[in-house]
Amino acid sequence: MPTNDNTPGRRQELTYLPVAFPKSPPKPTRLAALRQDARDWWNRAWDVDGVLHAMWDDVLSAPEDGLRYMAPWLRAVLMTAGVAFVVLMAKAAGAVVLDALHQILTAVPKVQVGVDTSSGVASVVDQPVRTYIAQHSAGLPVAASTVYTLWLLTGITGLVLGYLSKNNGVRAMWTAWGAVTVFMVWAATPQAGRPVAAGLAVLAWTFLSAFAMRGLTLRRRVVGRPAKVTVKPEIHVPVQPPAPAAEQHPHSGCPFRD
Repeated sequence: MPTNDNTPGRRQELTYLPVAFPKSPPKPTRLAALRQDARDWWNRAWDVDGVLHAMWDDVLSAPEDGLRYMAPWLRAVLMTAGVAFVVLMAKAAGAVVLDALHQILTAVPKVQVGVDTSSGVASVVDQPVRTYIAQHSAGLPVAASTVYTLWLLTGITGLVLGYLSKNNGVRAMWTAWGAVTVFMVWAATPQAGRPVAAGLAVLAWTFLSAFAMRGLTLRRRVVGRPAKVTVKPEIHVPVQPPAPAAEQHPHSGCPFRD
């Protein structure tokens, strides 16, 4: 029979059993949440009504629709890619052309600018031009011989193209080239022979202008044939004969008519 011992000298021992409490699930990290959001968006985008699914359908139907009826966004992408390709090709071609032109100009034999390298009548014009270029091209990034070669090429191009094409732009270039040449001859020739040298330069340029300016006229061109107007002073007025008078009946005043 259990006894209830409540004596003051003894302590009653109680036994406590451990109780399991439910633990809260760990919170997902921010990186995991971003991955889950990206995964959900990817799945929704590839659904039937999703954005990526519709774009993929546009790509598949582009060969059948053609450039005119394909999706606007796909047409814009293709046009942007085409323009970028053309720009890159033009840039590459321009670099190749400039490199080739630089090689051509640098491959030209070095011209002794400012030295008596020509003789005869041509030296009256050629030698002052060489001297002027040598004096005024010291600070340029190109050599004086290259400038002299460009001057020659400009004159030859203006003369040949002006003769063949009869283009006003080419003729303007030829005119400017001749004026600059005469100025260089005048500036680089000693003062004693300056008028004669400039006059010979003007005569030579005028003679060559007969070929470069071939077909140039100051008359105004009339397009088409003028209409021919024939003036006739005669005026014909048709005159109609008078209408015949109605015959009067002998009993016209009678109230009883036949």
